[in-house]
Amino acid sequence: MLNRSLRRLMRLMWRFVWRGALAFALFSVAVVLLFSVVPPPGSMVMVERKIQSWVSSEPIRIQREWRSWDSLSANAKLAVIAAEDQRFPHHRGFDLVELQRAWQTSRDGGRLRGASTLSQQTAKNVFLWSGRSWTRKGLEAWFTLLIETLWSKQRILEVYLNVAEWDSGVFGIEAASQHYFGTSSEALTERQASLLAAILPSPRTRSAARPDAQVERRSQWIRQQMRNLGGAGYLENL
Repeated sequence: MLNRSLRRLMRLMWRFVWRGALAFALFSVAVVLLFSVVPPPGSMVMVERKIQSWVSSEPIRIQREWRSWDSLSANAKLAVIAAEDQRFPHHRGFDLVELQRAWQTSRDGGRLRGASTLSQQTAKNVFLWSGRSWTRKGLEAWFTLLIETLWSKQRILEVYLNVAEWDSGVFGIEAASQHYFGTSSEALTERQASLLAAILPSPRTRSAARPDAQVERRSQWIRQQMRNLGGAGYLENL
């Protein structure tokens, strides 16, 4: 009798888990499909920043203004690709070359470096919380596959540029352009775009308007990479 009851309980639990997983999968597909045509109203990182400000009693004002693909500077598009993910047009969400290099560096005793693509960063910023748990990594992979399947490369980059954080409470390339340079994102120069891309690893501790030596060196490297990629013509691959 006990074994029968236990088996019945296990079947009920499995049914509950299976139905929950199916509901989550269908819901996430629906949301990703919606955001393929409708601008996301915000991101999970924005929610985190708001919650952190409430906990610390330090008010934060979220600055963000959506810009469509055609209104985004070609310099900004190319700069973030050059800085973050130069194989962006060619992979399907995961850069196996960079993953292999990161693994080799770690195995040889070097510092473990990130190998996240723009697709992974977009999935993480829009849909997920910060952290390094295996659960979050699994969900990041799921949402990365979804946006790579259901969005175009242009849409992924468009959303990324509109949700990326460039300073505390400053989200999206338009808000960042106004915040640092007092200009529209459409008018960003190559240098300005490269400086914005250069601070992305630590946007809340670095400044594009007052770059230190490290940011300046990285921005110069990014500009060289932009030219190596072939300039704005590279965007035709998207």
